[in-house]
Amino acid sequence: MADIFHQFPIKASKQQVFQAVATPTGLESWWTLRSSGETAAGATWQLWFGPEYDWRATVTRCEPDSEFELELTDAMEDWVKTRVGFVLSEKEGVTTVQFHHVGWAEQSTHYCISSFCWAMYLRLLKRYVERGEVTPYEARDEA
Repeated sequence: MADIFHQFPIKASKQQVFQAVATPTGLESWWTLRSSGETAAGATWQLWFGPEYDWRATVTRCEPDSEFELELTDAMEDWVKTRVGFVLSEKEGVTTVQFHHVGWAEQSTHYCISSFCWAMYLRLLKRYVERGEVTPYEARDEA
């Protein structure tokens, strides 16, 4: 199996970061075009990136202000049964984000592309939380 990991700081409380990674409004500000779901273990989420990318996920871990993880249940083939998650810890007003996208069957071309894309999107997450900056969805791949 292949896994993707990123770790980075965000100058904000872990409550602020949690809201950005575990709520529809937060995800829509840096990752999805639209999303819906409850911030609770076992909840089903819709992650919508356009008509051909209308995905579903289940919350597998949810500890308010500390951990949030989704398992993809209906998505492109490479992503099904993978898990996307965030573990947050705060010290002196800076939150360390430990991000993972685990469970890939192999280190495929799409895996490599996704690893790069995650780094780009996580940069948008940081800018959203620290500066309130929301990049329009259509411009996120180039931001």
